[in-house]
Formats: sequence, C-alpha cells, structure tokens
Amino acid sequence: MIQVREPTQPPAVAGGDPTGSTIAPLDDVAISLTPAEREAAGEVFAASARALKGRPLDDEEVLTEAEFAGLRLPRRILEALGRFRRQGNDAGALLIRNMPVDLAPPATPADGFLSHWNDLPVATFGQLAVASTVGDVIAYADEKLGRVVQDITPVQGDERRQENSGTVYLELHTEDGFHPSKPDFITLLCIRPDHERVARTVVGAAAGALPLLSERAAGVLREPRFRLRVSSSFGGGADDLLTEPLPVLSGTAEVPDLLADFHAMDALDEEAGAALEELRSAFLATLRGGVLEAGDLVVVDNRTAIHGRSEFTARYDGTDRWLRRCFAVTDIRSSRADRPAGSRVCHPLRDIGLFVPGPSTTPRIEGPACMGS
Repeated sequence: MIQVREPTQPPAVAGGDPTGSTIAPLDDVAISLTPAEREAAGEVFAASARALKGRPLDDEEVLTEAEFAGLRLPRRILEALGRFRRQGNDAGALLIRNMPVDLAPPATPADGFLSHWNDLPVATFGQLAVASTVGDVIAYADEKLGRVVQDITPVQGDERRQENSGTVYLELHTEDGFHPSKPDFITLLCIRPDHERVARTVVGAAAGALPLLSERAAGVLREPRFRLRVSSSFGGGADDLLTEPLPVLSGTAEVPDLLADFHAMDALDEEAGAALEELRSAFLATLRGGVLEAGDLVVVDNRTAIHGRSEFTARYDGTDRWLRRCFAVTDIRSSRADRPAGSRVCHPLRDIGLFVPGPSTTPRIEGPACMGS
C-alpha cells in the first residue's frame, strides 16, 4: 500500500510554507458588503441573537431564525451564494468580505473552544445565516464535541500536528471525506488574523487542477484504488480504520466530484500512488487563496475543492489567529438515520460502523480540539 503522509511542499518554497508567487488571490470570486450594509446586517443578527440568548445552537428554532435572518443580507450577496450553491465556480470557493462581526471579541480560546456562542452573537448568527443559505447546517458528535459552530485556533503544544490546532502547513484535504454525511460546504469566518498576516487559507479546485493531468492519471483516479484513513477521534480512539477502496474522482467529466487528502489518503498500488502524486502537483500549480482578515468569510465547495492553510507563528497571548467554522449539506434528510431526532449533529461514527481495520501505520492523531481545516 502506497502511503501519502508527509505534508506537501510546494516547489521553490522554503519551510513548507505554500505562499509563493503561484498562489492566486480570490479577488475574482469575492464580494463585499458596504459599511452601511454591514451595519444593517449586524443589527439584524444581534437582534436574533438577543431573542434566543442562552439556547443551544443545535436547536431548530435557532437555526430557523438564522436562516430567516440571512434573508436580510443584501440581494447581491444572496444571489452570489445561490449561484455558488447551484453551480459552483472554477475557484471552488466564494469569499464574502466585510461581514458583521462583534466589535470587542473575547480572547482567542487557548484550548480551541469558545465558552458560549453568546460571547460572539453577531458573528455566530452571521455565519449560520450564510451556511443556511448554501445548505442545511450539519455537525458531528466526534468533531469539536459536536459543536455546530467551531473554533479554529492554535493550541500550545500542537504546533506540528496536521490539524487546525497546529501552526505548520496544513495539508490540502477534503473535509471529513471518510464520513458518509460529509459536508458539502465549509464556511470559515475570520474573527482575528494572525499577527504577521502570513496564514493564508488556500483552496485547490478540481476545475483548475484536472486539466493538467495526463489522460492515464485521470483515468486511474476514477478507479477505487485509494483509501482514506479515518481520524482517530471519529473512530472512537481507534487508529487503524480505513474506508473501503474508493476513487478520488467521480461524477461527470465536465463537473467531477473530488475526494482527496494528501495527508491521510493511501493508494493501493504504485500506479495509483503515481496518479495521486500527479494530482498533488497539479493542485500545487493552481492554488488560490489569501490571508483572511476580520469579517472575511470564505465558503468552500467541499465536493469539488480541497483546502489547507499556510504556516504561521502563534504567540499564545489571547490575540492569535481565530477562525470559526460551520458546515452545511445540500440534503439534510439523507443523514436522518445518522442523527438523533431533531438534531443536526451526527452520531459518533463508531455507532454508525462503516469501516474496517487497516494495516498498522502512523495514524492521523486527533484530539477533540483538532480536526481539519
């Protein structure tokens, strides 16, 4: 079995930081609220948060309120989100700038967990509103303790982990690609950027990378000759669970779906491994992204794009980089057997039981504060 384990190192970039001149910005897929629009939307989100203060986010009344609050966003924002949901784009992402956020956010959570969403009411409702516009909000009991909106912060001691709690280059990956109800969309809202403004959120879209592949590699990637290693937190602590053999590419040739993780994906033979390496090189040549500032919200199409993050340095002083993450799916009903009645949070994956033990290899170790993005 060929294992792809080491973080990708883009060509001619020192230190594993993929922020070289080949990284194209997302300006052509960016849309910004005006100051007046931001203020008006912020008032709507604040009012919704006040009305439901103290309620859990995994509550249909809260999520319905967020969905309706989102209808108060400017029409052009709603139109852009609707197009992206239905049609996607060649970048695999949509960037909304100048979203309303709370004026005095608390300290960046040192452990990766905000004490309560009421501490960021405007940002929380704004992000839920956007996520509810592209799909139905979903979460996972195994991930970040089942929180509907999750905190992405550096955790001291985790610097070199291939997780969002680390600070080394986070390898390109499909979010939760091993899960039967994986998210269709990922929303990442910046509360606070890193101090040096070097932590770039990067996206690799199938539309940009696949034309660079050889015909043979493209064909191999459509065959079930790959496995994803299941994150240990999703496996109830087990570190040897693999998906069944699956393809990297599926769907139509014109608009293919993508499933890849260059840290946790195994190729089952040498030809498949070579095809995976060719795909990795193609993504590195076509990366898009940039540094997210406070109020920037990026939506990633998890069906057609993979994402990661460049290296940065944390100070652990309460002012480090802080993103918030929320997932959405286009069909919440399809996961109904995997969720408790009335909840958007999927059962632990060990209770769903879909995977088989694999050979003993170095696992992708994850704690509750880690996981993806």
